[in-house]
Amino acid sequence: MKQRMGRWLVPVIGGLAFVYLLVPIAYIFVFSFNDAARTNLTWQGFTLANWKNPCGAPNICDALGNSLSVAFVATIIATVLGTAIALGLARYKFRFRKLADILIILPLATPEVVLGASLLAQFLNLGWELGYWTVVLSHVTFCMAFVVVTVRARVSALDGRLEEAAGDLYASPRTTFWKVTFPLLLPGVVAAALLSFAMSFDDFIIANFNSGSFDTFPKFIYVAATRGIPAQANVIGSGIFLIALAIVVIGTVVSYRRQKALAAR
Repeated sequence: MKQRMGRWLVPVIGGLAFVYLLVPIAYIFVFSFNDAARTNLTWQGFTLANWKNPCGAPNICDALGNSLSVAFVATIIATVLGTAIALGLARYKFRFRKLADILIILPLATPEVVLGASLLAQFLNLGWELGYWTVVLSHVTFCMAFVVVTVRARVSALDGRLEEAAGDLYASPRTTFWKVTFPLLLPGVVAAALLSFAMSFDDFIIANFNSGSFDTFPKFIYVAATRGIPAQANVIGSGIFLIALAIVVIGTVVSYRRQKALAAR
């Protein structure tokens, strides 16, 4: 009896949880077709005008462009620095290594409100004007920790004998890194970069503390919520979700085909 209950209870609970997670996304997608005027809280009728002109709401595409630019620059910096730190922590032993581990974990464990306020105080003490670069540096600070953790896990899973074999074949350390180590690390680096980009693009709290008058897409949504989020914001949100879904599907298909090809050999 218990086995029978377990067979249908677990799928049912899992299905309900999955539906619960998708309800907000479905709401955003449906209301992107809403023929709304000032507010997008109630259904007014079906229209494609919002999808034909996603920049119809004032300043929405400027805010989107700012968020994309910040996320792109912060991701590049965080990925380069985080990958180098991950390699150093995973491959080399040095004094204060435990302290370095703790310092890397701190941004992950620190509440975003505390981190944002601390960075704001630091920028003000340095006399920096709040704007684009303060947001970028703030995002690098907390994104880099995610990169280090992700890439370090990949480094720990590498087979060191492959690099030793490259050395036995008279490959220089630089050649070994670019021809052997880096290609093996690349899946982890790409995963860390995608995670970093998503975290930066989605951030509101830290950006709100350190952006000043510089507007990002999450800030635009927060301010617009007081007077009714425009339907164009739903269009952009739906588009981002569809692009992320396409990336996941393509990555899964490519990985499946690669594994199938390796198995066929």
